[in-house]
Amino acid sequence: MSEHKKTITAISWCPHNPDLFASGSTDNLVIVWNVAEQKVIAKLDNIKGIPACLGWCWDTDDAVAFVSQKGPLLLWTISGPDSGVSVHKEAHGFVSDVSIFRWHTQKKGKVVFGHIDGSISLFQPVSAQSPNKNHYTSSTSEAVPPPNLTQNQAFSLPPGHVVCCFLDGGVGLYDMGAKKWDFLRELGHVETIFDCKFKPDDPNLLATASFDGTIKVWDINTLTALYTSPGNEGVIFALSWAPGDLNCIAGATSRNGAFIWDVQKGKMIQRFNEHGKNGIFYIAWSHRDSKRIATCSGDGFCIIRTTDGKLLHKYKHPAAVFGCDWSQNNKDMIATGCEDKNVRVFYVATSSNQPLKVFTGHTARVFHVKWSPLREGILCSGSDDGSVRIWDYTQDACINILNGHTAPVRGLTWNTEIPYLLISGSWDSTIKVWDTREGVCLDTVYDHGADVYGLTCHPSRPFTMASCSRDSTVRLWSLIPLITPLQINILADRSWEEIIGNTDNAVKEGSPPLLCGKVSRDIKQEVENLMCNPRVKKLRLFSECLSPPGGSDNLWNLVAVINGQHDSLLPQNYSKGMMHLKHLIKFRTSEAQELTTIKVSKFGGGIGAPTKEKKLKEAAELHLRLGQIQRYCELMVELGEWDKALSIAPGVSVKYWRKLMQRRADQLIQEDKDDVIPYCIATGDVRKLVDFFVSRGQLKEALLVAQAACEGNMQPLHISTPKGASSSDDIYKEDFNELLHKVINELAEWYFQDGRAVLAACCHLAVDDIELAMAYLIRGNELELAVSVGTVLGEPAVPETHYALQLLARKCMMISMCFLLCYTNRNLAADLLLMTPDSKAQLVKLCAFYPGCNEEINDLHKKCNLPPVEECIELAEKALADGNVFDTIKYYLLSQEPEKALPIGIDFVKGCMKNSDWTLDTVYPVLDLLSFIRTEKLLLHLCTNTRNELLILCGYVGALLAIRRQYQSIVPALYEYTSQLLKRRVVSVPLKIEHLSEELDAWRACTQSANQSSEESPCTPPSDSQRTVYETLLKRLKEEPLKGITGQDYVTGSNLPSHSDIHISCLTGLKIQGPVYFLEDGKSAISLNDALMWAKVNPFSPLGTGIRLNPF
Repeated sequence: MSEHKKTITAISWCPHNPDLFASGSTDNLVIVWNVAEQKVIAKLDNIKGIPACLGWCWDTDDAVAFVSQKGPLLLWTISGPDSGVSVHKEAHGFVSDVSIFRWHTQKKGKVVFGHIDGSISLFQPVSAQSPNKNHYTSSTSEAVPPPNLTQNQAFSLPPGHVVCCFLDGGVGLYDMGAKKWDFLRELGHVETIFDCKFKPDDPNLLATASFDGTIKVWDINTLTALYTSPGNEGVIFALSWAPGDLNCIAGATSRNGAFIWDVQKGKMIQRFNEHGKNGIFYIAWSHRDSKRIATCSGDGFCIIRTTDGKLLHKYKHPAAVFGCDWSQNNKDMIATGCEDKNVRVFYVATSSNQPLKVFTGHTARVFHVKWSPLREGILCSGSDDGSVRIWDYTQDACINILNGHTAPVRGLTWNTEIPYLLISGSWDSTIKVWDTREGVCLDTVYDHGADVYGLTCHPSRPFTMASCSRDSTVRLWSLIPLITPLQINILADRSWEEIIGNTDNAVKEGSPPLLCGKVSRDIKQEVENLMCNPRVKKLRLFSECLSPPGGSDNLWNLVAVINGQHDSLLPQNYSKGMMHLKHLIKFRTSEAQELTTIKVSKFGGGIGAPTKEKKLKEAAELHLRLGQIQRYCELMVELGEWDKALSIAPGVSVKYWRKLMQRRADQLIQEDKDDVIPYCIATGDVRKLVDFFVSRGQLKEALLVAQAACEGNMQPLHISTPKGASSSDDIYKEDFNELLHKVINELAEWYFQDGRAVLAACCHLAVDDIELAMAYLIRGNELELAVSVGTVLGEPAVPETHYALQLLARKCMMISMCFLLCYTNRNLAADLLLMTPDSKAQLVKLCAFYPGCNEEINDLHKKCNLPPVEECIELAEKALADGNVFDTIKYYLLSQEPEKALPIGIDFVKGCMKNSDWTLDTVYPVLDLLSFIRTEKLLLHLCTNTRNELLILCGYVGALLAIRRQYQSIVPALYEYTSQLLKRRVVSVPLKIEHLSEELDAWRACTQSANQSSEESPCTPPSDSQRTVYETLLKRLKEEPLKGITGQDYVTGSNLPSHSDIHISCLTGLKIQGPVYFLEDGKSAISLNDALMWAKVNPFSPLGTGIRLNPF
């Protein structure tokens, strides 16, 4: 299909026929093709202008529209009696060239155009001779001002939204009716991102280097770009921050050498051209000697020079050099990776140009090399052979080979606290986490959609990692799951020896993870030097170190405010986040004053630096929201927007309004404008108006005004002051407070459903609602953070803290699967539970589920103050004789024959459920206790019948509990799970499939009717019988003891899109968005949100195997 002879400029599939598409080209052709028959079915040649865009008309089957430059829009009907080309009546004569247009898929004839100047034109199918409205949008640059609209043109638009994409990578959703952005990401990279690095003195700032020729600096808390380099550098392969707070970045380019960019000033301050036009593949600024910068290039040289350009060394290699890295333990050692498959180490303190060591072993070119920050003499290298090798400089040997990638390895980074932890990224689109002691891959992630090039961590936040890729995205990861026992050791207040260790001990095979870096040692020293509340400080410092970005700092600032910290001790960035309401007006007023007085320099303002006018407008709006009306009016006057100022001025006082009117009149008189007339008349300033007319020689006009005043038609404005005190403001205080909390709740829920539970908690702490703040952390599965914050807040957070501790203890029960420290972790779970009062029932569950030998079990029993295993069987039989069902179950589960508890507990539950007035609170405690039977006992063949009945009863009760907790997304799945088990397994339980179906239908009908919004089309109301069933269900459920935890769970990242790792939920049949949880077969998957809610109401897997879930 080669009918076009020149560049194809536009292409569009036919929405009505999958075999047809149209194309346009620079040879002034538009062609319609039939793919199935591989032939041209219509051709339009010699059209005027090159088609910039084309698209099929949605309201007809055989018409193609196309446009070039400034229009017009041409409509080509390719067949039928009306075949031929016609001109759109309205879409022509555009001010700016058209780059794209789109027809509305549902509203016939509605079309929108995007222009190269950033503006948008929208046309309705009406008789207007011009667009409904021109919208001028911009991402980071100043938009072209729109043409003035006459009064009859400025009518309102119907509601509509347009997705806009900009050349600088910006993207936004624009509301055409409201003329505002619903969403705007001001810019981004539009090509491969080759490198990313955190700023040495600020873990919140991340720099990225891209194929698009720019370096961008991002705030990872807000995910917005703060600065961008000037651009036009060709491809930028690598970057390196200057050490400390120098605020400069060195960049390596494909053809323009290397440069130093001053981020604050926004300009290049130094260039290096020693490599000529050869591409520079890597650049490394020495962090032990801030005057030295190394580059490596395709010319075979690694060059060391000073920042002012003085050449220090020029190390010759036999082929291209792709990577280099300065040793973090010896400022004079640098390693390189070369195309000849070798790794070299040079010592720059000598004049020799020969390497000290050459490491051989890779079977393809070596790319990046990285020295270990914690183990002197240890470095790693990644190669095109798909392997990562670990080298020991002191032994002159390769000590481990990490195999697993299926394509060349690019990204490499060592963890700065765990000495054996290494992360690699590859062209196979994966990121792998390695334990370099044994060469074991701990985890593989597949989220990136293309080659992974850059990986980086910041020492101050060592378990948050950033990655960048050819898919043009930067992604942030938490490595905390790899050190879960260590984090819980901190919460359980274990000794320092179980938290911080030395490198030599930490790298021994089988050793638990211990922190060995500078940051952890500094925390220990600071805590040990405190005279009071060391635990509070310890929890906060470790939380800030271990928690990912996204609000944890903000949360701790609010906790400090609630606990009475003085305002002077609040950090400088406190006002950037969610502030406590007692500070909101104070800080925002200060911000408004700062915006008012700010002087914007011509350079260095960062991305899309606002003009002074924009700053003043922003300040004015802020003053208005703060109730400072007079300040708003004065700023509007300064901006020349008098009408806005005058319309608001009476809110200050009539006296102020009159003075402002007089000032406006004086200005207009100076400008000699007729607009002064209504101002003078409104204020009764007859003399000023008469003088104005006289000065212009309009004597008749002056006479007319004077006469009107004499006859009383123009009266001076008299302002009376009311006597006595005004009404008390407290009348409305209660209403305002209710409104305030309503707004806070809506904002918190918006953050929460966006997968930002920590910020949702901040919203509630801002109004001292500790209970809801804790509940949001728990529902977001931020359990460690919830326990830390709850411990520091004390009494008001006790119930939620205890619940979080119980969930964490459940998490510890399964940690042994990953860390092979079963007994230690059970002890850890016991420590957590012992931090809560009345924890005996939880301790029983812990001991019942522990699968160790008798000696270990008895040790755990002793720690939990429970009788030895041998006594438990006797206690169970005694309780059975006494008719105490709960104690019978408890002691049987703690004995060597826990399976004896199953028939007793299940018979008790079935007996309860045969009564029509049974409640959830009667049967749930028994089923919950039974569910902690050791898995290997539950799976015994002799337990088949009781196991099946337990799974069915837990499934049904779980569905009821999910209704009570408002876990809407899993209620149908739990009913379906229970029904399927009833169908497939032979059991004797007081449940029928028809009854389950009836309950589910009643729940759906009644909850959909109750939750329906006024905008939705009405649904069928529930029938009387459905209402009766639902009312009976609610009586059975009772109320949730912890009210704050009701509602669906949303973990961090819940709204992140899936990429190359698309999974379908076995519960819903829908594509999973956000984190995925794999079930025990290794194939079936559900969303982590659903897994958390399921595990909280039914501990057993949705696959019906009897395996417990532990997604916490």
